[in-house]
Amino acid sequence: MDAIELTRELGKAIQEDPRFIEMRLAHQASDEDQELQDAIGEFNLKRMAISNEAAKPDRNDETMQRLNQEFREVYAKIMANEHMRRYDAAKTEFDAFFQRITGILNLCAEGDDPETCDYDAASCGGDCSSCAGCH
Repeated sequence: MDAIELTRELGKAIQEDPRFIEMRLAHQASDEDQELQDAIGEFNLKRMAISNEAAKPDRNDETMQRLNQEFREVYAKIMANEHMRRYDAAKTEFDAFFQRITGILNLCAEGDDPETCDYDAASCGGDCSSCAGCH
């Protein structure tokens, strides 16, 4: 089996992982929640209104403050939604899992021992210029 075939097998294993499955189920529940979808639509409209107002040469600071407040309120409404909270938690957990996988692959591509190398996202300091591990 070559590296591409093994990668496809890894892809299948990722899609069978409970973290992936939960993320997909949570995403589907979010998509089916009409109240949440309406709030997301409202959020996008507020974001566009802010961009449009900010681009005006004679922008009104009071209007910007009002739009920003409305934007924050809609965002809070979205993040308070049970389906969004479930999806956000599932996505965070899956992303950490997937980051570990890609971190290990990167370490292997740099010559580390595939049997023993591991990637710990908690050790990331955020300054990618001094890092050789995750990207």
